[in-house]
Amino acid sequence: MFNILLHFVSLIFLIMSFFKDKQKTIKALKIAWKSFSNILPAFAGVLALVGLVLTVLSADIISKIVGANTGIIGMLITSIIGAITLIPGFVAFPLAASLLEKGAGVMQIAVFVSSLMMVGIVTLPLEIKCFGRRTAIFRNFLSYIFSFIVALIIGVVVS
Repeated sequence: MFNILLHFVSLIFLIMSFFKDKQKTIKALKIAWKSFSNILPAFAGVLALVGLVLTVLSADIISKIVGANTGIIGMLITSIIGAITLIPGFVAFPLAASLLEKGAGVMQIAVFVSSLMMVGIVTLPLEIKCFGRRTAIFRNFLSYIFSFIVALIIGVVVS
């Protein structure tokens, strides 16, 4: 219901914008379409990969690998996956919700999302180029440690 309301309000504002300035509205829609077209291939690929993984991995397998009972080992597994994976946030959070529904542990998913958002192994060469080797490695190291602290806090708060 809330999504329908948001779409309706957006449509009303779009119509108002169109009547106020037709050229700017059309230009904005063209820019939005171009941005959407640029994001769509990567987004579709990530969604397909996530769908495939969630289809192949049963709830039992997910629970055994990264369930609440896996403790620090499950957290290490998910933190490493999160640190080396480059997934946008708008895909990461629905993926995390799906993994939780399939039996993954809260702390394991918290460290996954935290390390995914804060640690950048894939982007490390670019970061080294911009900030220097020492700063980039130190920032990633602190972010990796902090992702565990975040997971522990979330684990305490949720349970």
